[in-house]
Amino acid sequence: MESQTEVVSLVNISNEKWPPRHRTYFGALDVRSPQPGEPFAVTPIRGCTSVMDLGDKRTLDIRVTAREIAEDIARELNGDSGEGSFHGVFVAAGSDPTEAELADAHRRLEEFNRKLVAAADLEWERTKNPMFITDLERRAARMLDLEKPWLYDPKPMGECPVCAEFIKPGVAVCKSCHAILDAEKAAQYGLGPQGRNRRDSQPKQDPAGK
Repeated sequence: MESQTEVVSLVNISNEKWPPRHRTYFGALDVRSPQPGEPFAVTPIRGCTSVMDLGDKRTLDIRVTAREIAEDIARELNGDSGEGSFHGVFVAAGSDPTEAELADAHRRLEEFNRKLVAAADLEWERTKNPMFITDLERRAARMLDLEKPWLYDPKPMGECPVCAEFIKPGVAVCKSCHAILDAEKAAQYGLGPQGRNRRDSQPKQDPAGK
Protein backbone atom coordinates (compact mmCIF):
# COMPACT_ATOMS: atom_id res chain seq x y z
CA MET A 1 0.00 0.00 0.00
CA GLU A 2 1.29 3.49 -0.85
CA SER A 3 2.64 5.45 2.08
CA GLN A 4 1.68 9.03 2.87
CA THR A 5 5.07 10.31 1.67
CA GLU A 6 5.54 8.17 -1.45
CA VAL A 7 6.41 10.02 -4.66
CA VAL A 8 5.53 8.70 -8.13
CA SER A 9 7.37 9.79 -11.28
CA LEU A 10 5.37 11.19 -14.18
CA VAL A 11 7.72 10.88 -17.18
CA ASN A 12 7.57 12.95 -20.36
CA ILE A 13 9.70 12.20 -23.45
CA SER A 14 8.06 14.85 -25.66
CA ASN A 15 9.12 18.49 -25.92
CA GLU A 16 5.49 19.53 -26.06
CA LYS A 17 4.48 22.23 -23.58
CA TRP A 18 1.21 21.92 -21.69
CA PRO A 19 -0.66 24.44 -19.56
CA PRO A 20 -0.87 23.62 -15.84
CA ARG A 21 -3.14 20.74 -14.86
CA HIS A 22 -5.80 21.75 -12.37
CA ARG A 23 -7.48 19.54 -9.79
CA THR A 24 -9.67 20.48 -6.85
CA TYR A 25 -7.64 18.29 -4.50
CA PHE A 26 -4.18 19.77 -5.22
CA GLY A 27 -4.61 22.98 -7.21
CA ALA A 28 -2.32 23.43 -10.24
CA LEU A 29 0.53 21.24 -11.44
CA ASP A 30 3.11 21.99 -14.14
CA VAL A 31 4.19 18.94 -16.12
CA ARG A 32 7.86 19.22 -17.01
CA SER A 33 9.15 18.88 -20.57
CA PRO A 34 12.71 17.82 -21.44
CA GLN A 35 15.23 20.62 -21.79
CA PRO A 36 17.65 20.59 -24.75
CA GLY A 37 19.91 17.58 -24.36
CA GLU A 38 17.63 15.80 -21.88
CA PRO A 39 16.14 12.45 -23.03
CA PHE A 40 13.16 12.86 -20.72
CA ALA A 41 11.76 14.94 -17.87
CA VAL A 42 10.29 13.76 -14.57
CA THR A 43 7.53 15.50 -12.65
CA PRO A 44 7.29 14.15 -9.08
CA ILE A 45 3.71 13.47 -7.99
CA ARG A 46 2.66 13.21 -4.34
CA GLY A 47 -0.57 11.92 -2.89
CA CYS A 48 -3.04 14.24 -1.23
CA THR A 49 -6.36 14.29 0.58
CA SER A 50 -9.60 15.21 -1.11
CA VAL A 51 -12.65 16.33 0.87
CA MET A 52 -16.10 15.05 -0.08
CA ASP A 53 -19.09 17.15 0.95
CA LEU A 54 -21.75 14.86 2.45
CA GLY A 55 -24.21 17.65 3.16
CA ASP A 56 -25.51 18.88 6.54
CA LYS A 57 -22.04 20.34 7.15
CA ARG A 58 -20.55 16.85 7.06
CA THR A 59 -17.41 16.03 5.12
CA LEU A 60 -15.40 12.93 4.39
CA ASP A 61 -11.64 12.89 3.81
CA ILE A 62 -10.61 10.68 0.91
CA ARG A 63 -6.99 9.78 0.32
CA VAL A 64 -5.91 10.09 -3.34
CA THR A 65 -2.67 8.23 -3.94
CA ALA A 66 0.22 9.63 -5.92
CA ARG A 67 -0.12 6.88 -8.54
CA GLU A 68 -3.84 7.61 -9.01
CA ILE A 69 -3.07 11.29 -9.57
CA ALA A 70 -0.18 10.56 -11.95
CA GLU A 71 -2.17 8.06 -14.01
CA ASP A 72 -5.09 10.49 -14.21
CA ILE A 73 -2.86 13.29 -15.52
CA ALA A 74 -1.09 10.97 -17.99
CA ARG A 75 -4.45 9.74 -19.28
CA GLU A 76 -5.64 13.32 -19.74
CA LEU A 77 -2.52 14.50 -21.58
CA ASN A 78 -2.21 11.47 -23.85
CA GLY A 79 -5.91 11.47 -24.71
CA ASP A 80 -5.97 15.16 -25.58
CA SER A 81 -6.01 14.43 -29.34
CA GLY A 82 -8.69 11.79 -29.47
CA GLU A 83 -8.93 8.03 -29.21
CA GLY A 84 -5.61 6.23 -29.47
CA SER A 85 -3.51 9.36 -29.15
CA PHE A 86 -0.24 9.30 -27.21
CA HIS A 87 1.97 12.29 -26.44
CA GLY A 88 4.88 10.64 -24.66
CA VAL A 89 3.72 10.81 -21.04
CA PHE A 90 3.67 7.78 -18.77
CA VAL A 91 3.93 6.78 -15.12
CA ALA A 92 7.16 5.02 -14.23
CA ALA A 93 7.04 1.89 -12.11
CA GLY A 94 9.90 3.20 -9.99
CA SER A 95 11.48 6.52 -9.15
CA ASP A 96 13.28 6.56 -12.53
CA PRO A 97 12.03 5.19 -15.86
CA THR A 98 13.65 1.97 -17.05
CA GLU A 99 15.17 1.51 -20.50
CA ALA A 100 12.27 -0.77 -21.40
CA GLU A 101 9.70 1.84 -20.32
CA LEU A 102 11.44 4.56 -22.33
CA ALA A 103 11.72 2.32 -25.39
CA ASP A 104 8.03 1.46 -25.22
CA ALA A 105 7.08 5.14 -24.87
CA HIS A 106 9.23 6.10 -27.88
CA ARG A 107 7.65 3.30 -29.93
CA ARG A 108 4.12 4.42 -29.05
CA LEU A 109 4.93 8.07 -29.75
CA GLU A 110 6.45 7.25 -33.13
CA GLU A 111 3.45 5.11 -34.09
CA PHE A 112 1.08 7.93 -33.20
CA ASN A 113 3.14 10.51 -35.11
CA ARG A 114 3.27 8.28 -38.21
CA LYS A 115 -0.49 7.87 -38.00
CA LEU A 116 -0.87 11.67 -37.98
CA VAL A 117 1.50 12.08 -40.93
CA ALA A 118 -0.37 9.41 -42.91
CA ALA A 119 -3.63 11.26 -42.31
CA ALA A 120 -2.04 14.52 -43.46
CA ASP A 121 -0.70 12.84 -46.60
CA LEU A 122 -4.19 11.61 -47.49
CA GLU A 123 -5.66 15.07 -46.92
CA TRP A 124 -2.95 16.64 -49.08
CA GLU A 125 -3.61 14.18 -51.92
CA ARG A 126 -7.30 14.98 -51.70
CA THR A 127 -7.22 18.80 -51.46
CA LYS A 128 -3.65 20.06 -52.04
CA ASN A 129 -4.62 22.72 -49.51
CA PRO A 130 -2.17 23.24 -46.61
CA MET A 131 -4.86 24.95 -44.58
CA PHE A 132 -6.45 21.53 -43.98
CA ILE A 133 -3.26 20.22 -42.35
CA THR A 134 -3.39 20.57 -38.57
CA ASP A 135 -0.65 21.95 -36.33
CA LEU A 136 -0.55 18.56 -34.62
CA GLU A 137 0.20 16.84 -37.94
CA ARG A 138 2.93 19.37 -38.75
CA ARG A 139 4.50 18.82 -35.34
CA ALA A 140 4.42 15.06 -35.91
CA ALA A 141 6.29 15.44 -39.20
CA ARG A 142 8.92 17.61 -37.54
CA MET A 143 9.38 15.12 -34.71
CA LEU A 144 9.93 12.39 -37.32
CA ASP A 145 12.30 14.71 -39.23
CA LEU A 146 10.28 14.33 -42.44
CA GLU A 147 10.11 16.66 -45.44
CA LYS A 148 6.55 17.14 -46.66
CA PRO A 149 5.04 19.51 -49.24
CA TRP A 150 2.39 20.48 -46.71
CA LEU A 151 4.91 21.15 -43.94
CA TYR A 152 5.19 24.90 -43.70
CA ASP A 153 4.15 27.66 -41.33
CA PRO A 154 1.64 29.89 -43.11
CA LYS A 155 2.14 33.61 -42.54
CA PRO A 156 -0.98 35.71 -41.93
CA MET A 157 -2.09 37.95 -44.78
CA GLY A 158 -1.81 41.69 -44.29
CA GLU A 159 -4.12 44.45 -45.47
CA CYS A 160 -3.28 47.26 -47.87
CA PRO A 161 -3.71 50.57 -45.98
CA VAL A 162 -5.02 52.23 -49.17
CA CYS A 163 -7.53 49.79 -50.68
CA ALA A 164 -7.86 47.25 -47.82
CA GLU A 165 -7.07 44.37 -50.19
CA PHE A 166 -5.44 41.31 -48.57
CA ILE A 167 -1.74 41.13 -49.41
CA LYS A 168 1.16 38.84 -48.60
CA PRO A 169 3.74 39.94 -46.01
CA GLY A 170 6.68 41.89 -47.45
CA VAL A 171 4.87 43.10 -50.60
CA ALA A 172 6.42 46.33 -51.97
CA VAL A 173 3.54 47.37 -54.26
CA CYS A 174 -0.15 46.50 -53.87
CA LYS A 175 -1.25 44.52 -56.92
CA SER A 176 -4.79 45.93 -56.68
CA CYS A 177 -4.33 49.70 -56.27
CA HIS A 178 -0.55 49.88 -57.03
CA ALA A 179 0.14 51.80 -53.84
CA ILE A 180 3.81 51.84 -52.81
CA LEU A 181 3.99 50.00 -49.50
CA ASP A 182 7.79 49.72 -49.25
CA ALA A 183 9.47 52.57 -51.17
CA GLU A 184 13.02 51.30 -50.72
CA LYS A 185 12.19 47.79 -51.86
CA ALA A 186 10.11 49.09 -54.76
CA ALA A 187 12.95 51.33 -55.94
CA GLN A 188 15.38 48.41 -55.72
CA TYR A 189 13.36 46.58 -58.37
CA GLY A 190 12.65 49.63 -60.50
CA LEU A 191 9.08 50.14 -59.29
CA GLY A 192 7.55 53.47 -58.33
CA PRO A 193 8.84 57.02 -58.94
CA GLN A 194 12.25 56.43 -57.37
CA GLY A 195 12.74 53.30 -59.46
CA ARG A 196 11.79 55.12 -62.64
CA ASN A 197 14.10 58.03 -61.81
CA ARG A 198 16.93 55.58 -61.22
CA ARG A 199 16.35 53.95 -64.60
CA ASP A 200 16.01 57.34 -66.35
CA SER A 201 19.24 58.60 -64.81
CA GLN A 202 21.27 55.77 -66.29
CA PRO A 203 23.13 56.69 -69.52
CA LYS A 204 21.39 55.44 -72.63
CA GLN A 205 23.48 53.37 -74.98
CA ASP A 206 23.73 54.47 -78.61
CA PRO A 207 22.19 51.80 -80.88
CA ALA A 208 25.35 52.07 -82.97
CA GLY A 209 27.39 51.35 -79.90
CA LYS A 210 28.80 54.88 -79.64
